[in-house]
Amino acid sequence: MTETAQLDVLTSEQITSITRANNYGTWRIQKTWKPMHIVDAEGCYFIDAAGKRYLDFSSQLMCVNLGHKNPRVIESIAEQARELPYIAPGYATTSRAKLTQKLLELLPAGLEKFFFATSGTEANEAAFKIARMYTGKTKIISRYRSYHGSTTSSISSTGDPRRWAMEPSGKAPGHIFAPETNCYKCPIGHTYPGCNVACADYIEHMIQNETDVAAVIVEPIVGTNGVLIPPPEYMPRLKEICKANGVLLIADEVMTGWGRTGKWFCVDHWDVKPDILVTAKGITSAYVPLGLCATTKAIADHFEENYFAHGHTYEAHPMTLGPAVATIAEMERLNLVERAASLEPYVREKLEALKAKHPSIGDVRGMGLFWAIELVKNRETKEPFNTMRDKVDGKPLVVDQVAAKMMSMGVAQQAWVSHFVIAPPLIVTEAELDQGFAAFDEALGLADALVE
Repeated sequence: MTETAQLDVLTSEQITSITRANNYGTWRIQKTWKPMHIVDAEGCYFIDAAGKRYLDFSSQLMCVNLGHKNPRVIESIAEQARELPYIAPGYATTSRAKLTQKLLELLPAGLEKFFFATSGTEANEAAFKIARMYTGKTKIISRYRSYHGSTTSSISSTGDPRRWAMEPSGKAPGHIFAPETNCYKCPIGHTYPGCNVACADYIEHMIQNETDVAAVIVEPIVGTNGVLIPPPEYMPRLKEICKANGVLLIADEVMTGWGRTGKWFCVDHWDVKPDILVTAKGITSAYVPLGLCATTKAIADHFEENYFAHGHTYEAHPMTLGPAVATIAEMERLNLVERAASLEPYVREKLEALKAKHPSIGDVRGMGLFWAIELVKNRETKEPFNTMRDKVDGKPLVVDQVAAKMMSMGVAQQAWVSHFVIAPPLIVTEAELDQGFAAFDEALGLADALVE
C-alpha cells in the first residue's frame, strides 16, 4: 500500500490521536485537549465522525455568518483558483478592485483606504502601526474586557487573561488599559444613567495624563468577553474625546461587523465614524482567511509623501478577496443584515424567559444575533461561579459543564469563564433558535443547583 493510500484510510481515532499528539490546542493547557473529529458541516449544523449533528449556536468562533457550505461562496473559491490563485500584493487584480468597490459602499462613510490581511489579529497589528506612523505618537489605550489578537502588539492590547502567560517579557511597550463599559457590573462602581458615562470620561483622563497616546481601540460591543452593550451615548462621546485630544479611534469590528448586530457594522447603530476600522471573520464567513484594516482619507494622504512601512506576502491574496465579494453578495441576496435585526425581539423574549426561570442567570444582553447569558452564583452580589484565574489555571468551570451537557444534546455553544456567547449563523430559523434555547433550558439545571 502506498503512503498516500495509507493516509486515505486513517480511522477517526487515529485522526484525533495524531491531532492531539502533534498539534497545539490553542488557548489551553494541553493535557485537557480532546479534539472532536468533524467530517462535515452544512447550514447551521456540523457533523462528527459518528454522524451526529450539532447545532452551531455560536457560528464556530462567531464567524460563520452565512452558515456552512454556502454553494455560491464555495463556487467563488473554485472560480478564483481557476482565474488567478496568487499574485504578489504589488499588482492590481479584478477581485481586489471589486471588493474595494463594495467596501466603499458598505463601510462607514470616510473610510477609503484599505490594507488586506489574513486575520483580525494581523489587521489590528496593521492598525497600530498605521496609527503610530501617522500620529508620530506611541501609546495605545484598550480596555480590560477585550480581545484584539494573539501576536505581539494585538495580545499586548488584549485585556483578558490570554495576555497573562506571556508577560512581562512578551508584552510590547506602550499598551495601557482602561475600564470596560459594563452596565451590569460596572468596574468603577457606577450605575447608569446617573454615571453620565463616566467610563468614557475615564479614558479622556488617561489620554490627558499619559500623553503620547496614538489611538484608542475598542470593540464597539465587546465580543468574547461578555457581549457588553455600551449605553447609546458612549461611542459618540468616545469619538468626541479622541477628536478633541488628537487621538485616533480604532473600531475593532472583527466580531461585530458584517450584520452580526443588525447593521452592516456595529458603529452604524450610533452613526460613529472611526478613524480606523478593523474587521475579519464574517467578511468571508470564515471560508477563507481575510482581515481588513480600513482608514480615512486623511490618514491615507499622509502616506502619499511618507513611507508606508508594512506588508506581507499574503496581503490582498486573490483567493481571499474573490470569496469576500461573493459572501457580501450572498448577504445582500438573503437580506441577512435585516434578518439579524428582525430576529432580535424573538431572541430577547426567549432569553428573558430563561432568565425568569433559572436563578443562575444574572443577566442576558445583546443586539441583533449577538447575545450573552451571564451566570452567577448569587444574583444579589452578582458573584460569578468562576474567575478569569480559574480559566487560566485550567480549573473546572460551571459554564463548561453546562456547555458539555448541551453538546451531548446536539447543541454547540461558546462558553467563556462565566458567560455564553450566543451568535448563530445569520440564516438561523426560529425553530433552530428554539432548539438551542431548549438545550439551555435543560442544561442550566446544573448551574441552578449551585446557586447560593
